[in-house]
Amino acid sequence: MIDVPVKLGARSYRILVGAGLLSQAGPEISRLGVGRRLALLTDPAIQSLYGEIVAQSLAGAGFDVTTVLLPEGERAKTLEVAASTWDRLLEAGLDRGSAVIALGGGAVGDLAGFVAATYMRGMHFVQLPTTLLAQVDASIGGKTAIDHPRAKNLIGAFHQPRLVLADTGALQSLPEREYRSGLAEVIKHGIVLDAGYFDEVERNAAALAKREPEILERIVAGSCRLKASVIERDEQEAELRHVLNYGHTIGHAIESVTGYARFAHGEAVSLGMAAEAGVAERLGLAAAGTRARQVRLLETMGLPVREVGEAPARVVEAMARDKKAKEGRVPFVLAPEIGRFRIVFDVPTPVILEALAELG
Repeated sequence: MIDVPVKLGARSYRILVGAGLLSQAGPEISRLGVGRRLALLTDPAIQSLYGEIVAQSLAGAGFDVTTVLLPEGERAKTLEVAASTWDRLLEAGLDRGSAVIALGGGAVGDLAGFVAATYMRGMHFVQLPTTLLAQVDASIGGKTAIDHPRAKNLIGAFHQPRLVLADTGALQSLPEREYRSGLAEVIKHGIVLDAGYFDEVERNAAALAKREPEILERIVAGSCRLKASVIERDEQEAELRHVLNYGHTIGHAIESVTGYARFAHGEAVSLGMAAEAGVAERLGLAAAGTRARQVRLLETMGLPVREVGEAPARVVEAMARDKKAKEGRVPFVLAPEIGRFRIVFDVPTPVILEALAELG
């Protein structure tokens, strides 16, 4: 097991990474000093795989658990689902000392965190991420949200978890497409934050594809450390934390125009990184070969880097609704070289259109 601290003063917490951690949920959560009543939020698919393991661990530690089943995927992230969950928490007698436990992928964590942030003005929150994307990205940093019909993650709050248990053993059960989707966030961390980590992912690409346990634990913990280092310096996305949105400015727009149905999140981010690398190249900001190296690793890991299937103008229009925009100006995170980043405003629209057109 690898212990990664997130140092945020009174809001500090630990990320524990390793195989078999879901069975330790009860003892680990009991150390937090939360109330006896817990709400376990998950979806039916994850419930069938890991619900009993977690529920038994929690019950064994003396907790009274109310399980709330959510719709799968983005369908969970609506105001209606949040409202019905608030009702369940009230019926079960949960108070501000109680805790919401999110068991599942990024959508479960987003909805559960939003509920925890807003119920009685804030209650304890624990993340038990079961997907690669959630373990290396979505479960860390306290960004919680539900979707708006016009944009993803538009309604939300910053609410840090008390603990994150990233059980890498759970990654063995992921469908191949979902697993590869999570690798997009792993690659993103290397591109903009750490050239050495990017090198390590490149060297271990074959082992990662095979989900070798020792490599998985090391790579997941590496991504967690990198994200934690950013969050510690910019908890609420004042500026530095924008770096974690590499590939997301265009990626979220692609998700929006395709109705969140054609691409998995990591696939859209992969397309976004390929396009944003093209933007950096066209602006003359990227060293020679930087885009090619990114695209090569994304392709090696089975991620899409072409064929968006939508008119570039539609994607650019969707970008105008980006929640990170300031007075209508959308920030782009660009990579001058592997391991470095630069935040650029006012990228000319023709440059974006050309980079998107290159994807097809």
